[in-house]
Amino acid sequence: MTTKTHVFLSHGLESGPGSTKIQAMKAAAERFTGVTAVAVDHRSSKDPATRLAQMRDAMAQAGADPQHTILAGSSMGGWVCAQTSAEQPVRGCFLLAPALALPDYPQSSPTIRADQVQIIHGWDDDVVPPRPVLALAEQQKLPILMLPDGHRLEHSLERVVDEFHRFLIRAGV
Repeated sequence: MTTKTHVFLSHGLESGPGSTKIQAMKAAAERFTGVTAVAVDHRSSKDPATRLAQMRDAMAQAGADPQHTILAGSSMGGWVCAQTSAEQPVRGCFLLAPALALPDYPQSSPTIRADQVQIIHGWDDDVVPPRPVLALAEQQKLPILMLPDGHRLEHSLERVVDEFHRFLIRAGV
């Protein structure tokens, strides 16, 4: 019997579940057999704690087993995924320009606990500076891919989706 894998996608502060990046990654996940992909809708609140609770609720409503759960998020959604994994280890955490290591941000440097982790960040990110994220990745010994792009990684969409596909394979999906 094949175990069902849940993939939860978390968008950024000014984005939504229908964004190009989130929908492209959702489609990539759904190409795998036995995967249920959910784009969590965080638009009702800009509060990080509320968004974290929304992720917890989405996982509970789906009956997701954390050991068969992949979290993927962009910007504040990356923080939501990282913090979720800090509280409950998961199979995978795929983070795009994650809002990590920021001053004045709650629990801004969570210990990411996942079997597979990948961070992708743009060198020209003017929203989440790359240096603190690089330092956090170094401290936690996490893989990070730096791209010549900005915060939204809009010039790297094809590369991001390709990396996500390979990430899912590495995670045993």
